[in-house]
Amino acid sequence: MEQQFIVGPELDGKRADAALSQLTGRTRSQVQGFLEKGLATVDGRPLQKNAKLRAGQQLTLALPDPVELQAVPQEIPIPIVYEDEQLLVVNKPKGMVVHPAPGNPDGTLVNALLWHCRGGLSSINGVIRPGIVHRIDRDTSGLLLVAKTDLAHQSLSEQIKAHSCDRLYQAVVYGRFREQEGRISAPIGRNPNQRKEMCVTRHNAREAATNYRVLAEYQGFSHLELRLETGRTHQIRVHMAHLGHPVAGDLVYGPKKGITSLGGQCLHAKTIAFNHPLTGERMRFDSPLPDYFTQFLHSLRPL
Repeated sequence: MEQQFIVGPELDGKRADAALSQLTGRTRSQVQGFLEKGLATVDGRPLQKNAKLRAGQQLTLALPDPVELQAVPQEIPIPIVYEDEQLLVVNKPKGMVVHPAPGNPDGTLVNALLWHCRGGLSSINGVIRPGIVHRIDRDTSGLLLVAKTDLAHQSLSEQIKAHSCDRLYQAVVYGRFREQEGRISAPIGRNPNQRKEMCVTRHNAREAATNYRVLAEYQGFSHLELRLETGRTHQIRVHMAHLGHPVAGDLVYGPKKGITSLGGQCLHAKTIAFNHPLTGERMRFDSPLPDYFTQFLHSLRPL
């Protein structure tokens, strides 16, 4: 796939990586990767990322054709908390991606589910995300609902939309709170400067609300319970950072010198409750805090 651009006067004198990022709408780090691989030229010559462009030059970006993703069954062990003919509740480990995507074509929860369920998952979300009713981030651990049938998928999705599906998380965040509980209502949308990140914004955003309650306080940190009213991408992480209390270990929305030993944000989807799609019975599941979480709590100094 080849794209061509003419450098306009507004980009005269600008660095190549910054200019291409602006022209293509891709992140600067993505563009730098393309340049390092020799995928971009200027007037037919290889383009260096720190080259200064001149108005009128022709830029060519030759990207390889996208590879069509296919979710295939893989024998990967997954902790299953509950299962019947309609649905599963799984306890996703930290570091596991939920479904295939560029950069993570396999080894995901979906690959494991296809093996476990012999392909018997709802088809509403297509072949890449079969059975996936809602998602949690790769480095967030905890409970996730999976639909085996389309009926279950529709019912669970409607419950999430109607806020009758309870989703409780626990997190360790930086700092202490003046109020021991509260509600954050702030719209979340794509960060225009970093397309892989989200932010609180009014531009092309969706309303988002998170409730928090302080469980314990430590020197420099607080242990929280959080209840989602909505389910936006990175919602808890973005809302906590917006409050000035980013999640510990979050290297995207937290401080630049974050806690790398956690291997990602200290955030766990601990409790989920919903009405069974067939029987209407109220079901509630709780998962213990994983070792990485409890070990971090034990390392903190009490007040």
